Amino acid sequence: MTGARRAAELVPADAVVTVPVLETSGDKAAGIRAFDALVENQRLTHKALAAIDDRVITIGGDCAVDIPPIAAAHARYGDALTVLWIDAHPDVYSPQTLPSGAFHGMVVRALLGDGPAALTPEHPLTPRQVIIAGERAGDVSEHEYLAKTGLRRYGVGDLERAFDGLRGPVYVHIDLDVLEPTTFGATCYPEPNGIQPQRLIDLLSQLDDIIGAAITEHAPSSGDVNPDEADVIRRLGAALTH
Repeated sequence: MTGARRAAELVPADAVVTVPVLETSGDKAAGIRAFDALVENQRLTHKALAAIDDRVITIGGDCAVDIPPIAAAHARYGDALTVLWIDAHPDVYSPQTLPSGAFHGMVVRALLGDGPAALTPEHPLTPRQVIIAGERAGDVSEHEYLAKTGLRRYGVGDLERAFDGLRGPVYVHIDLDVLEPTTFGATCYPEPNGIQPQRLIDLLSQLDDIIGAAITEHAPSSGDVNPDEADVIRRLGAALTH
């Protein structure tokens, strides 16, 4: 939560709404760790979003914070919506393939309707609505799922292809672990050989019609944010709100 608060302070906004989420490890149910807390946090987020009729930039927390705002965007824009999931990991585990039960590794799969009912949107996305970009750390089970569903997937080397011809409405998810960890290391699960921040900022700045976005998984080692990393978050936020 400290990382989320620090990141939120760096992103430009006309108004800030803080969702009072539960901070607890919780019990494991349906193969999901802290299941009850996750369900309640999604309920609280949906409630907060119901009072907002504008573009929302969500600051997490882990990737699970993105389910309610993406569901809200889908309700507004329907099948025209594209979700650009920029992440070192594809997040398509299931409770059966991820024994730890860490739901943030299952979020894209849940968005597609393949997750526990209480954590899965009522109207799931279709595979053609999702583009995964910057991924370089998925395991065999995840890559099998990606191949089966036909999700578009681009790595670091061909990142630009994820943006080619992309038009709105677009929702952009950014897990900060997509970045090169020697340049931006304040993440929960850093992966080597990532994207240089300026490259991603330039691509986002050229993207038309971003109708919502998220910046997630900010995990500074202390309460203080490295000034260079703070500048990266600030410029990512500016690119998302341009």
